[in-house]
Amino acid sequence: MGIGESSFYNTHKSKKHAYLECLKHYNETVNRKRAEAFFIAPTAALGIRALFKTVLDCLDDPNTPSLVCLMAGSLTHEVLDEPELRQYVEERMTLLADAMIARMSADKQAGVLEEKLDPHLVVPVIITYLQGIWRMALVFYERSRFEGQIDVFLTGLGL
Repeated sequence: MGIGESSFYNTHKSKKHAYLECLKHYNETVNRKRAEAFFIAPTAALGIRALFKTVLDCLDDPNTPSLVCLMAGSLTHEVLDEPELRQYVEERMTLLADAMIARMSADKQAGVLEEKLDPHLVVPVIITYLQGIWRMALVFYERSRFEGQIDVFLTGLGL
């Protein structure tokens, strides 16, 4: 991971374990709020839009310590080369994808979403786009521009 061992990391057994604990805490706090935005919305489409709104709200917040989501920042060779970290990141991403697929599938069956929409194809694209937002915000961030792009993206997907 490129982080040297020290007494701080040793208090958490190792740098890998310290990082894993940070990921767990982040998911239990920050990502929980994002997931709630998705799940409390009346439909999957509105939930996905609410999820994107929480990301933009985070990017707008001057108290946000980093413009990169910790999970998005974990998608690097340094992190994913560590089996325990890779397993955790993959599990969390799979959990999100499965929840989104289930919600979209239920809406599709209920006739809320177009019949041609395939949640198994659409959800990975949404997750990839979501990860890309964090990266692009490092280069240039203007909320209104991102909102317009997100709207075009989701509308194009039928959401």
